[in-house]
Amino acid sequence: MLDGGPTGGDVLRRAIAGQRRHVAGASLLGTAHQACEAMVPVVIGLVIDQAVATGSSGALLRWLLVLAGLFLVLSSCYRVGARMGERAGEQAAHRLRRDLGARVLDPRGGADKDRLPGVLATIATSDAKRVGGVATVLPYGVAALAGLAISAVALLRISVPLGLLVLLGIPPLLWLGHRISRPLERRSGAEQEHAAQASGIATDLVAGLRVLKGFGAETAAVARYRRTSQDSLAAALRAAGSRAWHDGAILALTGIFIALIGLVGAHLAMSGDISVGDLVAAVGLAQFLLGPFQLLTYVNGEFAQGRASADRIASVLAAPPAVPAGAAAPAEPVAGALRLRGVRHGALRGVDLDIRPGSVVGVVAKDPATAADLLVCLGREATPDEGSIELDGVGLAELDPVGTRRAILVAHHDADLFEGTLLDNVLAGGDGDAASAGPALAAATADEVARTLPGGVDTLIDERGRSLSGGQRQRVALARALAADPPVLVVHDPTTAVDTVTESRIAARLRELRDGRTTILVTTSPALLATADRVVVLDGGTVTADGPHAELAAGDAAYRSVVLA
Repeated sequence: MLDGGPTGGDVLRRAIAGQRRHVAGASLLGTAHQACEAMVPVVIGLVIDQAVATGSSGALLRWLLVLAGLFLVLSSCYRVGARMGERAGEQAAHRLRRDLGARVLDPRGGADKDRLPGVLATIATSDAKRVGGVATVLPYGVAALAGLAISAVALLRISVPLGLLVLLGIPPLLWLGHRISRPLERRSGAEQEHAAQASGIATDLVAGLRVLKGFGAETAAVARYRRTSQDSLAAALRAAGSRAWHDGAILALTGIFIALIGLVGAHLAMSGDISVGDLVAAVGLAQFLLGPFQLLTYVNGEFAQGRASADRIASVLAAPPAVPAGAAAPAEPVAGALRLRGVRHGALRGVDLDIRPGSVVGVVAKDPATAADLLVCLGREATPDEGSIELDGVGLAELDPVGTRRAILVAHHDADLFEGTLLDNVLAGGDGDAASAGPALAAATADEVARTLPGGVDTLIDERGRSLSGGQRQRVALARALAADPPVLVVHDPTTAVDTVTESRIAARLRELRDGRTTILVTTSPALLATADRVVVLDGGTVTADGPHAELAAGDAAYRSVVLA
């Protein structure tokens, strides 16, 4: 976690503080509601002593009107206060979702490390809702405490022993309630963790269903999800058991406490220390106390779950960035010269490489992990463990990640398409219009894909491009990268799913479209490598060969085994 990053307590406090106006308003209205509720049995006691016992019709009418006014006020306060509390909760959850979205999309990265997309989605939905729920229930807790205090004062006016019993008995009950909620908090966190893991695996399973069917791996994938789902169910049942034990224990404690108040009141009435009306009021107040205690039980449980969810949200918000946030901006215009010196990261073992501005360079990596690590370093998704990468003489670590990625665009071979039209997908990477997308569509032969679709470039594409074949998705993704027209373009295996004739056309058109701008082709495709000015071979994490494709193919047996096999 980041030094000084938010903790779970910070997340809770900010969620409440951000809605303090609504929380304060709902608390005041809730307090008024509880005050009126507490006054109802007191007024009934007065009716008995001043109207029923004396037979005064005027007093009876007067106190009945007071009762009607109390019910009118308490019902109005409850409705408006509950609405304000719900508003506070929803707005707090919305702000948390915005904060989480901003952190996940932070150019420095790091929030998604060791977290599946489904896990992040669960944190941004379920956990954010639970933390927002704390802002909703806090006014109920304030109102419940106010109700207990008002009841204690009313009982003190009826009988000092009864009032002291309530005043002295409430703090131990609240302390016991807090202690009892600890297991619920722990198990609620575990429940959310398992649920998020199951959601993440389910998301990956659905997204890769076509691939799984191709490998015949559906059974193994479903078995994996079943195990995760069963773990999630077990955690949910443990959390539900803790909630039931928590609520039952609190209810039992409060029941005993209220019964004790009733017994003491009955004893005082029998001894003549309080009137019949006072006894009715005392018993009514004792019954009323059940409401505030039940509210506190509910609030305590929601706080326990909210604290567990706040910790999970804080772990994302405080996740350390994957790359430092440099302040410098790339030079304008970007020439596109790249220089790698002693780069070590993952499978890279001290890579030294110079790429001239405007050149087309092929990179052949025998180990796919080497290619993947090179791509994440060039794309500023990670900082090399050792060595440096420079763009036009300035280290990437010194540059702002956003500016760097505008200058160096890394197009991964497994890039997803978005739900929308084909043209929207192509234009997603830049600021161009339909006319400017034409050359990119043609270079990637994505214009041929458009001609096979019923609506051409305006045809709607399903999420992740599932309505297209693998080769069609590749061509649209490549057109998107070309349409962005970055000074430095790094493409990774852009033609693995297309036929050789189409691949040759893409190779020639790509070279023509990118003329004068730096292009790095990380691939083993001979058609693409043949168009490069030079080809660099990475073996064992270092540069082992460097030269034109034709020379390497003719004189390097290891190169031929990788590229021409």
